[in-house]
Amino acid sequence: MGVQLRLNPCSSSSAATSPSTFHNGTPYFCKKFNFLPFRTQPLNWVSGIYSRIQPRKHFEVFSSNGFPLNAVSVQDVQVPLTELGSGDTTVSITVIGASGDLAKKKIFPALFALFYEDCLPENFVVFGYSRTKLSDEELRIMISTTLTCRIDKRENCDAKMEHFLERCFYHSGQYNSEDDFAELDYKLKEKEGCRVSNRLFYLSIPPNIFVDVVRCASLKASSTSGWTRVIVEKPFGRDLESSSELTRSLKKYLTEEQIFRIDHYLGKELVENLSVLRFSNLVFEPLWSRDYIRNVQFIFSEDFGTEGRGGYFDHYGIIRDIMQNHLLQILALFAMETPVSLDAEDIRNEKVKVLRSMRPLQLEDVVLGQYKGHSKGAKSYPAYTDDPTVPNGSITPTFSAAALFIDNARWDGVPFLMKAGKALHTKRAEIRVQFRHVPGNLYKRNFGTDMDKATNELVLRLQPDEAIYLKINNKVPGLGMRLDRSDLNLLYKAKYRGEIPDAYERLLLDAIEGERRLFIRSDELDAAWALFTPLLKELEEKKIAPELYPYGSRGPVGAHYLAAKHNVRWGDLSGDD
Repeated sequence: MGVQLRLNPCSSSSAATSPSTFHNGTPYFCKKFNFLPFRTQPLNWVSGIYSRIQPRKHFEVFSSNGFPLNAVSVQDVQVPLTELGSGDTTVSITVIGASGDLAKKKIFPALFALFYEDCLPENFVVFGYSRTKLSDEELRIMISTTLTCRIDKRENCDAKMEHFLERCFYHSGQYNSEDDFAELDYKLKEKEGCRVSNRLFYLSIPPNIFVDVVRCASLKASSTSGWTRVIVEKPFGRDLESSSELTRSLKKYLTEEQIFRIDHYLGKELVENLSVLRFSNLVFEPLWSRDYIRNVQFIFSEDFGTEGRGGYFDHYGIIRDIMQNHLLQILALFAMETPVSLDAEDIRNEKVKVLRSMRPLQLEDVVLGQYKGHSKGAKSYPAYTDDPTVPNGSITPTFSAAALFIDNARWDGVPFLMKAGKALHTKRAEIRVQFRHVPGNLYKRNFGTDMDKATNELVLRLQPDEAIYLKINNKVPGLGMRLDRSDLNLLYKAKYRGEIPDAYERLLLDAIEGERRLFIRSDELDAAWALFTPLLKELEEKKIAPELYPYGSRGPVGAHYLAAKHNVRWGDLSGDD
């Protein structure tokens, strides 16, 4: 390959040293999150570490095909200037699997919400990539049906939507074709022009093609001047072995700092508030231990079944789909020691310590269930195996409850109960902290023999109707001494008028900014799978049949026996919420 020295038309000292501009050329606050999302000085975010961009040189070494020697793509193209703005950096977001449900229902709406709230930089572009043949305009029509003006009716949302859609483009290609990704790279360069390009790839695709896409994107469509990051959706394998193999394969093409393993539950408002509640309120942190907490419950329930997703769900089941990731991640955040700082690595270090301290799961501490058909009045509800995408005779659980223990000084002996299920009586996700009985309670006669009714309970309701409430005992007004259980309640929709951001909005913004606190590190993932893999293998080897429960019920009876075994009563079944 010959080497020549040539003037780079995209290099100029004035462009390199001028500050980045934003909407209307001025700094602004991201209204939804109340912070300044992008710096007003040019920044280089390679590997998530902020540093000043040095003025670019007028001359660079080029190969004979006209590209810098450090470039990843080797296409023979000339990149035209764009009209997207005068800033010297740009963010290109490529949604791989753009024609799928997740992209249409969650990712594109989240990107629009960020744009609407001025949380994206002035120079950004969104590309959809999938095998489906679509034009740019067809993509815009497709995603426009899921974009909503739900946030702030006072501003011209329709105009904002039109401006957002103007930034959306499409490229059709195969997921394992380097040539197709090279063509995507060319289109991205067209839009990026001569600015420093930062690229984010969102893998909204089945896990069996993760590695093909990462290989092609890394080799042919990585940024040559800024950062490149990849968001990976769960599932991250089916067990420790497959998860480790996936991590090894991804790291052939990416560093750990470039991989953002997303668990959207970590982006929920109440999960974010969990650490704030504990570490910034003196009333709670001293109580956060075995001395005062009797048990902790992590509850996830849906009031619908697989609804045609049975084929996917049957391959994983409720333990892999919900418990091993969503609920276990929340448990680790709840139980971790105080981190050194709010830095991502400090927080994730503490989470890993919790996961590695957990006692191996025993089969006798796990209950499995599967919903069956049920009729209520004139309406009939199907069984899990009635789903045409589910194999006949499937014993995949749609419900599971488990008792877990953390063998460390803070939590020794405290049962952490998880419960997750589909086709139950209600839709909810919550954390319930039940405190110990008051020693020598002076008012125990007023509660009768059931002292559980006198137990204080802290509840964080993640969804729906986000709330934090503390159950306390108090005297009913009057001449007698009658006690009542009441709630000190923070209902978010009553206290805060603003719209609560969707979890995907928060996580996408964090990925763009290089903030990894709410994403899962590889050793964290290994520790989570190490806890559940032996149990999953035992269940599959012994072909444990799940207990059947009616569609729309409270789940299998075995879950109540499991709680009773550990002297616990499920908080969501008390009937006083």
